[in-house]
Amino acid sequence: MRAHYRAEGLVGSDLAASPYDQFARWFKDATVAGLHEPNAMVVSTVDPAGRPSSRTVLLKAFDDRGFVFFTNYNSRKGRELAENPAISLLFPWHPLARQVVVTGTAERIGRDETAAYFRTRPHGSQLGAWASDQSARVGSREELERAYEELAARYPEGEQVPAPPHWGGYRIAAETIEFWQGRLNRLHDRLRYVREGDAWSVERLAP
Repeated sequence: MRAHYRAEGLVGSDLAASPYDQFARWFKDATVAGLHEPNAMVVSTVDPAGRPSSRTVLLKAFDDRGFVFFTNYNSRKGRELAENPAISLLFPWHPLARQVVVTGTAERIGRDETAAYFRTRPHGSQLGAWASDQSARVGSREELERAYEELAARYPEGEQVPAPPHWGGYRIAAETIEFWQGRLNRLHDRLRYVREGDAWSVERLAP
């Protein structure tokens, strides 16, 4: 169970000036290659005792301000981010022998931005955001489905569902963004952008 990477390399002179522009290039490559959910990313947070936890969520937007995802603010990750906004994102694009690793801080986005995105979600996903007390213990599957059906009766298809007050987005302002390209003999290319004030420097890491 050991893949032999033979991909082309990654050199500093090929990188975009901005890591967000470089991410856009690689994200486009992942999309064109037909990867399943190329916007899926592993989000890692830590609890007050410093114990990490990870889960997969979907990236919903990115620009030079950072990376955006949405969740229940009362979920485990929401509670942990309220205590410590430090966060890591990992995009595991295995078929391309690529990874992107982001470290930074998470900040809640504005309610107007959250509401605008919430309106674009499928009706069922809107109801699900209300029905699920994310990360809390639930007695049974039937209990969860009953809560959903009650909401479906209250907000039938075609009727606007308000965004829950406990649900919204986070924007991750990156401090480092590493681009990892698999290479032959495990001599992988790892180029990391590091924020220095309003500018970025790039450093090569040993594989």
